[in-house]
Amino acid sequence: MLSKVAPWLASHNQDATPDGVTVRALSGADTPALRRLALQDPVANVFILAHLRTAGSAAPTTGGAGVLGVFDDGILMGACWAGANLVPVQLDPGFAGLVAAAASASGRRFASAFGPAESVLALYAELVALGHAAHEVRNEQPLMTLCGPPAVAPNAHLELGRLADFERILPACAAMFEEEVGYSPFLGGKEFYSRRVEGLIRQGHSLAHVNESGEVVFKAELGAVTADVTQIQGVWMNPGYRGKGLSAGYMAAVAEKARTLAPVTSLYVNGFNLRARSTYERVGFHQVGTFATVLF
Repeated sequence: MLSKVAPWLASHNQDATPDGVTVRALSGADTPALRRLALQDPVANVFILAHLRTAGSAAPTTGGAGVLGVFDDGILMGACWAGANLVPVQLDPGFAGLVAAAASASGRRFASAFGPAESVLALYAELVALGHAAHEVRNEQPLMTLCGPPAVAPNAHLELGRLADFERILPACAAMFEEEVGYSPFLGGKEFYSRRVEGLIRQGHSLAHVNESGEVVFKAELGAVTADVTQIQGVWMNPGYRGKGLSAGYMAAVAEKARTLAPVTSLYVNGFNLRARSTYERVGFHQVGTFATVLF
């Protein structure tokens, strides 16, 4: 997927990493520096900013996830979340080799890497050189935002997900996941994914239309939320209702709900999904960057 002469590849310049640049796991004392770094682009970095908002610290979690920081003379120049996924934060592609080596040495198994395309693809190239194989690379995913009200009328049936509907919403979430990545989120056990879905409902970040027959017609989540930006994730339409022109109204309703939490609503979409991109543009979203996702 990558050009053989891409400037971030190790083969391009073996001496590209400046002397004195180091990588280490961040601690609680690094929290202000990480927040300042991420705020350079609050849309692209909403994932880590939402984590800092919830956890309050850059220190490793009790589960062992943490943030790798790239330092030059003691100054934090870039970072990368290393948990179930790798998520670069203002990471210059030239530092990808150092971060990939540190992530690989941790022994953690990463399900994916996602974020700004140049950084993610640079990490992927370095991880491949270290023996990590990916089963899919999505190298062009428009990052889109909506500031202000949607351009189409919201579907009034969309509501906050309710715990009473958990047993209906969970299978819809699992179906979306399997359609998106190609395998069930329950493969390693049902409990972890179920807790994630329940948590989103409890936080008021799950949105769904459950009709009178108990069917989930449409659902989405606000997967990352800060005071400035929300990121829509997990968009799914029941197959029985696809092709009926309903998507734009539901997405407008999601955007309206998101606006009550933050002024900017964001999402990223597979570049090949022309129908979804067209729907988002109808609603008023426009592209502000490009993400990439590598599925390991």
